[in-house]
Amino acid sequence: MFVAKILDDKGHEVVTADPDESVASIAATLSERRIGAMPVSSPGGALVGIVSERDVVAALAEHGRDALERPVGEIMTRRVITCTRADHIDDLMARMTEGRMRHLPVLEGDELVGIVSIGDVVKARMGEIEAEAQALKDYITTG
Repeated sequence: MFVAKILDDKGHEVVTADPDESVASIAATLSERRIGAMPVSSPGGALVGIVSERDVVAALAEHGRDALERPVGEIMTRRVITCTRADHIDDLMARMTEGRMRHLPVLEGDELVGIVSIGDVVKARMGEIEAEAQALKDYITTG
């Protein structure tokens, strides 16, 4: 299965952050939207980073309550690993495991077209495994 299928199933909506937004604002959005990460885009729309729950926790551990007033651009992860709609989920699973990351923005050229989480990837892979198992059962029972 490819990333395109995951996005077709879950949708292409991506909640993004501005690098000048406060960490408190980002934390509120992550909580309200029940998401674990947000790509950070420049005013021109270019992807400049990603901020995750892990980044927020690390900032709080380092700076205490003062971290909440800092701009997200100071705490975000700048080296963003991305994928495309054409990437296969097996490749994503390996990339996410090796990089110890749970979210990958999906780019087509320079345009952000979605985001996939490790949960999306595992759900898709489980669906594939279940379909394969059912096909084998059908083959065995019908000859």
